[in-house]
Amino acid sequence: MDERHVDWCAACDWNVDPGAQDPEPGRIPAARRRLAHAYGKQLAAEMEQGGGQSGPVGRDAATLSAFALSLVVHGVTVVLVVTGILLVVLGWHTGVQPVVGALMLGLAAVLRPRPARLPKDAPVLYRADAPRLFELIDEVGTAVGTAGVHAVVVAPEANAAVTTYGLRARRMMILGLGLWEILPPQERVALLGHELGHFAHRDTRRGIVTGGALHALATWFYMLAPNRPKRLMDRFVNAVTFLPRWTTYGLLIFLDHLTLRASQRAEYLADVSAARAGSTEAAVGLLDRLLVSQAVGPELRRESVAAQMQGGSAGREARDAAERGLWERLAARMATVPEHEYERLRRVAARRGHSVDSTHPPTHLRRRCAAAGGPYTAQVTYGEDRAAAVAQELAPARAALARRVIRDYAA
Repeated sequence: MDERHVDWCAACDWNVDPGAQDPEPGRIPAARRRLAHAYGKQLAAEMEQGGGQSGPVGRDAATLSAFALSLVVHGVTVVLVVTGILLVVLGWHTGVQPVVGALMLGLAAVLRPRPARLPKDAPVLYRADAPRLFELIDEVGTAVGTAGVHAVVVAPEANAAVTTYGLRARRMMILGLGLWEILPPQERVALLGHELGHFAHRDTRRGIVTGGALHALATWFYMLAPNRPKRLMDRFVNAVTFLPRWTTYGLLIFLDHLTLRASQRAEYLADVSAARAGSTEAAVGLLDRLLVSQAVGPELRRESVAAQMQGGSAGREARDAAERGLWERLAARMATVPEHEYERLRRVAARRGHSVDSTHPPTHLRRRCAAAGGPYTAQVTYGEDRAAAVAQELAPARAALARRVIRDYAA
């Protein structure tokens, strides 16, 4: 028995879940998990009744209400800006008002909606850098009914995402090698299909207006968090901020309530996009791979620690050797996960309601819906020649991130 995997009984579920779940801490993630699981179950039933088919996410009353509430939240930020400017300009002679105005402007800067930026500490690929990769992304985009992306950010984590960046809202894909490298070829296509599906189905929580409002309300809530009452002043401040704090929390949960159902539906539809692009089998396999992807981080840290155990010239040689084959070793190690461990993780996921984060539907429901839809055959194939060409284009980024992992992950 591999010591990495749990010894359990498939017939009676003995020891199927020996560990305790470690959910994302905090009141807001807990509330979001409850909503996400409730909506996830409702929508899974609807998707299964429809055979996995559904139209695009539309602008229903809840979405419009969420947009209106988001504008009100941003209106408060605008009031802070205007008031802050007036206090600085008109109250300069008082000495106190400019200080208050500057604080209000600083708070507004934290609360303002802001477009994402391309990272400065990660490899960024453009079409000229990786034409075959972008050709693959374009083909997958066509299969799911959307366009491709303008930039691909390559990261070491076991993750993938899409967003927009800059004032012109250009499209960006974040491609985590920790996930990409452990996927078989068609599951990589399914991964691209899922991420591009978010553009096709317009998840409003990812937009700058609603997403910015959620960020602003969460920031308000944590800024108004009570202090540990050590002095009388702490108790006074806690009493003064009690009503604003819980009003902010109520608005945040209400905005979550208005947007999470549409967001969950978009997630299920993104899984349908994954199946259409890569095949139903690949989409289901991708969701299984997400269950073991949590082991990628510890594997990378283990590699980093092992490479840094030696000092001097021997240590440098060990680190160089570890960097050269890092991603291949990771893929080989994750490929040895046996089917009985996947089955155990599927059962654990169903018991715990495992999800990628506090806003995603439970993974076991996503898998069930992906398997129920279709079945779809692959619209985009990822053969050996194409895979080799894409791997060559990713080689510089793979090398740079391997160096970062080996040198930094043990810290």
